[in-house]
Amino acid sequence: MTTYSALTTLKGRDAAQALGEMLEDVDPIPTGVGVFEMEDGSGLWEVGAYFLEAPDDVALALAAAAFGARPFTVSEVPETDWVAKVKRELAPVEAGRFFVYGSHDADKLPVGRIGLLIEAAMAFGTGHHGTTLGCLKALDRLLEQGVTCQKVADIGCGTAVLGMAAARVWPITVLASDIDEVAVEVAAANVASNGLEGRVLCVEAAGFDHPDLAGQAPFDLVFANILMGPLLALAPDMGGAVAAGGHAILSGILNAQADAVIEAYEDAGFALIQRDVEGDWTTLTLQRAA
Repeated sequence: MTTYSALTTLKGRDAAQALGEMLEDVDPIPTGVGVFEMEDGSGLWEVGAYFLEAPDDVALALAAAAFGARPFTVSEVPETDWVAKVKRELAPVEAGRFFVYGSHDADKLPVGRIGLLIEAAMAFGTGHHGTTLGCLKALDRLLEQGVTCQKVADIGCGTAVLGMAAARVWPITVLASDIDEVAVEVAAANVASNGLEGRVLCVEAAGFDHPDLAGQAPFDLVFANILMGPLLALAPDMGGAVAAGGHAILSGILNAQADAVIEAYEDAGFALIQRDVEGDWTTLTLQRAA
């Protein structure tokens, strides 16, 4: 069965969200609408809708014009078994002592490695993206240096792979949060699949704005694998949420954006410990002044 996608870009979060809301009422009604900030540093937002029949070109043109967006690009999307495709293309990922894999590769888990099971259907945060890989390698390096933590938070957790990694290496309870309700549900499902229920607690929150996070702070280690904009906004709160001498591992940062993030976190009381590059992405390991 052929479906259709309609995609455009525009500036401004509010305008993008408003356009997304307008698309929900066009005829034919889309099966889904998505609004995402692009990760190329352009400041643009992508708005997309998916249809079971060809969308109305006039309605799309009027919607784009109403918010100053580029004309929609409409494409046919052939039927694809995406889970099967992901299973074929996503091989296990090794990051130091960590081994991230799907259930279809369970027999490949090496002896002595820390396995983290992430299903193929939950592709964001599988470890294949340079940001997640960089964070796991940064955690592995801290462990090699003898760092131990009693309190850990995974902010913008996605699949919760980073929070689960921390729970695997330390006998602690980790708090994992995400602003997106679906991501929290995915994280909780992954936690259960890895036998970590009660060890990784998943909550819906923007940044540190949750009673559980406030009650546990300050943390010895905070992961924040999000995007530059939210990381910059989070810097002052991070200064209060990380204990003196504690660490923050930040990613979701394009290489060209790293200096701006470092400056913001230095202003918040952090010192750069390590700067790692995986492809187009930078991961920063920072330490708060003692």
